[in-house]
Amino acid sequence: MRPLAVSTLLLAIAATPAMAQMSPPPQALGTMPAAMQPMHTAQAAPAPMGAPIARPGNDIGTGQSLPLSNNAGNIGPSDTKTPYAARLPSPDVGDNAAPRAFLEAARSSLAAGRTGEAQEAMERAETRLLIRSVRPSQANMPSQEPVVQQITEARQALGMGDRSGAMAKLDAALNNPELAQPTK
Repeated sequence: MRPLAVSTLLLAIAATPAMAQMSPPPQALGTMPAAMQPMHTAQAAPAPMGAPIARPGNDIGTGQSLPLSNNAGNIGPSDTKTPYAARLPSPDVGDNAAPRAFLEAARSSLAAGRTGEAQEAMERAETRLLIRSVRPSQANMPSQEPVVQQITEARQALGMGDRSGAMAKLDAALNNPELAQPTK
C-alpha cells in the first residue's frame, strides 16, 4: 500500500507544473479573446465576444481594406491625422521587383501628382534595401547606407508637402551607385 501512495504522490508533484503551463483553448483565426477586447467610447457599441480583429471596412482575407487614399499621409507627426494609415495604391511594379524599379515608379507617380502611390513605392523600395544581414547586437540600429537615408528623406519631404524636395531626394537615390549593387 505504501509504494502505491508514494507513486501517486510523485505523479501528482510531477503533473502540477505541467498543468500550470496549459494555455487556453485556441480562438478562431482573426478573433480577439473577450479579455483583450478594446475599450469603447460611449458612442460606439461594444464589439461582441470573439469579434474579428479588423478595422471597419476590412474584408479579412481579401487584401482589401478601408480607408483608401490616393494621397500620401501618416509619414510623420505633421501629416498624421488618424491612428492608422490608409491603404495606398500599389505601384505598377511587380511584387518581387528590385528597389530601383520601385524608386522609378515612385518618381513617375510623384511627377504625375499621385502622392499616395509614390509613398507606397518609396516604402517598398526602402523595405527591400533594409533586408540585410547584421549581427544580432546591431539589429535595432538604423541602416547607415546613404541610399536608405535618401529614401527616408524623400518620404519625409513628401510628408511635409514638399514634392520638389521629395523629387530631388528620389533623383539622388536613383543616381546613387550603391543602388546598382545587389541587396545584401
